[in-house]
Amino acid sequence: MTQEDILQNPTEYDLSIETVGVGTLKSPLKGLQYVSDSEQVSLTTDVKRIKHFYETGTPVPSLEAAGPRETIFHDPAWTRAGIITCGGLCPGLNSVIKGLVQTLWFDYGVRNIFGIPYGYRGLNPKYGYSPKVLNPDVVDAIQEDGGTILGSSRGEQDPAIMVDTLMRLNINILFCIGGDGTLRGAHAIAEEVKKRKQPISIIGIPKTIDNDLNLIDRTFGFETAVLSATDVITCAHNEANGAFNGLGLVKLMGRDSGFIAAYAALATTVVNICLVPEVPFTLEGLCKALESRYDNGKTHAVIAVAEGAGQELFLDQPERKDASGNVLKNDIGEFLTRKIKEHFNKVGKEINIKYFDPSYMVRSTPAKGTDAIFCFQLAEAAVHAGMAGKTDMVVGSMNNAFSHVPIEYAVNERKKINPNGNLWHAVLGMTRQQDYFSGKGKGHK
Repeated sequence: MTQEDILQNPTEYDLSIETVGVGTLKSPLKGLQYVSDSEQVSLTTDVKRIKHFYETGTPVPSLEAAGPRETIFHDPAWTRAGIITCGGLCPGLNSVIKGLVQTLWFDYGVRNIFGIPYGYRGLNPKYGYSPKVLNPDVVDAIQEDGGTILGSSRGEQDPAIMVDTLMRLNINILFCIGGDGTLRGAHAIAEEVKKRKQPISIIGIPKTIDNDLNLIDRTFGFETAVLSATDVITCAHNEANGAFNGLGLVKLMGRDSGFIAAYAALATTVVNICLVPEVPFTLEGLCKALESRYDNGKTHAVIAVAEGAGQELFLDQPERKDASGNVLKNDIGEFLTRKIKEHFNKVGKEINIKYFDPSYMVRSTPAKGTDAIFCFQLAEAAVHAGMAGKTDMVVGSMNNAFSHVPIEYAVNERKKINPNGNLWHAVLGMTRQQDYFSGKGKGHK
């Protein structure tokens, strides 16, 4: 179920947000413009499409708008909020934690805020972890550091055990910061809460460095990841330039979606070949493309490859999964380094390869610039949703507006680069890699 599927068959999908009860308490927030549940964020900005929906009497497919509600469900004086971070590290985790604590504390007057240690493990008593008391003093400067002050982990835990823990701690709002695996866990917790008819709100905040969540335009950490990747690509370009037939090969994160590699290639303008999971390639074609570049007077090349690209080249490798159920990708960077060397040795041509794998450096840095601002805005939207009694949802950004997305829809399908879309066309326009693959050898730089 993609965004396009919903736009083509809008009556088949229910994008409404569940609540744990009707809000009857006056919000303590002052000086803000309240948002009503009837306000929506359209899934499309195409005027022709919107006109068609109106002409056919079909509601425009849209998401519930995020923001503060005039009435709330949870009483701030009695609220006990939990914050949890799961999965791999990502720029901005501490910024989101700080945003949650500050909004809960200063805007709503919530004084009982707990950090759950080491992801969903922290909700399983067998691990023996104790909640960490959070307040503005504790989180005062954490945004300056990468990683998460709460720790993280991968792997599933029994939803029944986790809900038992939430009830034992009297937590009535749980903020789950993570990617698709984390959000699936949050959905399972919400389902268990619903089964028990408990008024516990489960709110997701989208953390995936790959920017691949469905119905969400942008996830925090992505912009910082692209910025960090551009620094590495610049170094790779310098190294490639420093040797005859130099090749700077940079592997970037992107298991199933190549957004970081594509955006970093566009941002630096020095990438000659960009390889992403959405666009298959052959090893022979890649090697011939490099030969074509060198044979046509160029003395260096830079390749940016997403970690999930070229997995079809590992047909003899058994499938492996991590603790969260994600398919572990074979190391395309090491593979290409080895195979390209073998090819050039075989044809008797010189090549000098410098291989860069900055994955852990990129994901463990703190959020920067507008990405840090985005972290705080997502945290604010999450708190507003939680206090209003929303549940089983993730806050997101759609068409430059913050929105509420049912978790089930956000994780139903991965967002991917459209090989026929504007983004990939821009990458091809910048790299001119199609010239090398076609043997014309007239690419840029």
